[in-house]
Amino acid sequence: MTEKCDVLILGAGAAGMMCAIRAGQRGRSVIILDHAKAPGEKIRISGGGRCNFTNIHAGPKNYLSQNPHFAKSALARYTPRDFLDLVEKHKIAWHEKTLGQLFCDDSAKDIIRMLLTEMQAVGAKLRLQTEITSVEGMATGGFRAATSQGVIEAKSLVVATGGKSIPKMGSTGFAYKLAEQFGLPLVEPRPGLVPLTLDPSQLERLSPLSGVAVPADISHGKTTFREALLFTHRGLSGPSILQISSYWREGDAIRLKLEPEQDIAEKLKAAKKANGRQSAQTALGEILPKRLAQYLVEQSGLTSHLADLSDKALMALAASAQDWQIRPSGSEGYRTAEVTLGGVDTGHLDSRTMQAKAVPGLYFIGEGVDVTGWLGGYNFQWAWASGYAAGESV
Repeated sequence: MTEKCDVLILGAGAAGMMCAIRAGQRGRSVIILDHAKAPGEKIRISGGGRCNFTNIHAGPKNYLSQNPHFAKSALARYTPRDFLDLVEKHKIAWHEKTLGQLFCDDSAKDIIRMLLTEMQAVGAKLRLQTEITSVEGMATGGFRAATSQGVIEAKSLVVATGGKSIPKMGSTGFAYKLAEQFGLPLVEPRPGLVPLTLDPSQLERLSPLSGVAVPADISHGKTTFREALLFTHRGLSGPSILQISSYWREGDAIRLKLEPEQDIAEKLKAAKKANGRQSAQTALGEILPKRLAQYLVEQSGLTSHLADLSDKALMALAASAQDWQIRPSGSEGYRTAEVTLGGVDTGHLDSRTMQAKAVPGLYFIGEGVDVTGWLGGYNFQWAWASGYAAGESV
């Protein structure tokens, strides 16, 4: 038997559920499908289980896309404040962490419950553990989807199945297959917000630093992020590395400036004046984690007392900490990537509605589109905003 509805949404994640809510509020009959056992699985695991659900500073400058203007319309029409109003309507306690990041006080499940409650209020039908076997456009307009639960025909089809990141959560890249089927080109997808790896010789050299964390400016070209850096047994991680990974390409070097708020060269010179008998390692260990200080001093070969070292030598030691070039060999890939860069080419979508320009009734929203936010709640805000924009139009 064929079931009919106004709007069929593929993917019950952040973007898909927001789209279902808005479309339902506008009186549309909505069916939303997912192959998982539960909706919003990435919401559930986000923010260490507390869901960094938006960022109060979210604006177009916080997103990567081949067309940096594409996200402006949707982000302007559904803002972090709009989402916060919804959170507060449902009496979900929240707090702001650093850099404008908003989290649930209690659990990410509060956000999932809120979205499900809103969907139920507008009569959107959620179908879980449903596989999609084929999707096709109909000659009369609209779309037909064959699923493991039967055939559904809809006037509008919204693709909200995400990217390829964290495959153990069920991500498959299904959106890209559908885009290609309907003639929409892709910007090459690749892992984003992901730890960077080092080659075996670099790893061996840096192995004493595994587990050391330090504040840092991490730069690639003209882009710099100031957050924590973590040395790991695979390479480099921490928020600053995840941020820069979205800009980095294989073969490129990145620049590390450790303890960026301190002038290490001046501090070492001052230490030499105050107590020339202390070693460079002791002095540097007052500024940086001790294992890091030991490593940098051993690499520099400056094992004598400060009094025996020239200012030029001290400046070179400081530069090894504050102008440190490293060339990563790769990234940890989709397994640990928080998002997927690239996706459906925004040149073929209407920025106000997320509708495919050449395929009336077909919409792409969320992570599957070539709009990728920084770490810190920005990707959720794109999900809410793009889902809302499509929901306004379907």
